[in-house]
Amino acid sequence: MAWIILLLAGISEVAWAVGLKYTEGFTKPLPSIITVCCLIVSFFLLGSSLRTLPLSIAYGIWVGIGAVGTAILSVYLFNESMSALKMISLCLIVLGILGMKVSA
Repeated sequence: MAWIILLLAGISEVAWAVGLKYTEGFTKPLPSIITVCCLIVSFFLLGSSLRTLPLSIAYGIWVGIGAVGTAILSVYLFNESMSALKMISLCLIVLGILGMKVSA
């Protein structure tokens, strides 16, 4: 169950990270509120997963999910470029996440 909670925490991290772009420096109230709510949910779920998962594993995976998810969504939502080097780097992060999971 802790792994599912951690996955949801990572998805929530992607939501607040992407939401930051929509807040336009926290000048738009609704996107700002949604972003802060996603941030709170993400931290709460990460904290909940730490009841049973080691910090080094949970935090690394949480950050990795956030980094990869945010980078991928940025390509689709904000027309950011996806170079070969960026794609390879994201794949290396995914390999790191899998390595952290296996090591647990």
